[in-house]
Amino acid sequence: MKRGNLDDLASFACIARVGSFTRAAAELKTSTSNLSHAVTQLEKRLGYRLLHRTSRSVSPTEAGTELLRTLAPALRSIEGALDAVGLGHDAVHGTLRITATREGYDAVVRPVLPAFARAHPHATVEVLIEYGFRDIVADGFDAGIRLGEKLERDMIALKVGGDLRMAVVAAPQYLADHPHPSEPRDLVDHRCINYRMIAAGSLYPWEFERDGQSVEVRVSGPLTFNEPALMLDAAIAGLGVAYVLEERAAALVEAGRLVRLLEDWTPPFTGFYLYHPSRRQVRPVLSAFIAAARTARYM
Repeated sequence: MKRGNLDDLASFACIARVGSFTRAAAELKTSTSNLSHAVTQLEKRLGYRLLHRTSRSVSPTEAGTELLRTLAPALRSIEGALDAVGLGHDAVHGTLRITATREGYDAVVRPVLPAFARAHPHATVEVLIEYGFRDIVADGFDAGIRLGEKLERDMIALKVGGDLRMAVVAAPQYLADHPHPSEPRDLVDHRCINYRMIAAGSLYPWEFERDGQSVEVRVSGPLTFNEPALMLDAAIAGLGVAYVLEERAAALVEAGRLVRLLEDWTPPFTGFYLYHPSRRQVRPVLSAFIAAARTARYM
């Protein structure tokens, strides 16, 4: 393959990943006109259209998506090989791209970053906070951070961080006007603050367990968010009952701004995993981050 063809393929993959000629040009340190020309020439050589272009957005066509499924991992493998020889085998450089929820970032990535940055000053870490699942191979990510129960089977997964617990919380002023629930099903009579799962297009059911008995409650209420921080804000304001990770609410409970409810119905569960595609060759920058995650002291 001619070098020009490889450059054009890499340009196409970058544009598809960021969804913009302008952002891709900034990342690749070139002009939008050069990128537009490269993609146009690539489409002519292949004989089919790769990108849908409008004045507001850029997205891959069906043919472009199919090409990306093969192209993205191939480009990452090439990048990994270049990483290995670019600064010598003992040096780590290149960009590590991670997709994570905000909770996953706080629990797993944030504790690792200081030591990782000091040990590998030539490496760059790019974290995208999002709650829906991404195809990390097609979208050019090296790894993701998600709860273990949500992982795809074809991924290599590393348990990072400790177990987690959920917490049902409400403000004292709310509880002054509403009775404390004695069991999960009592929540159907409360004003609950829902969490919407954007990717699934549905509301998250509240899950409980005690003495081997599992209970799933679909609550209702006046507020729905897709950010746990906003759910907590609403609970603090006395607007309803929230269901969030224990560590997010712990300081507020200790300070008396929130009250913990149904604590004996929320046992620990398996926490976050760092996952990545099953590849024969893992990029050095990812290997270094995994090593840092293995040795990190998670609170």
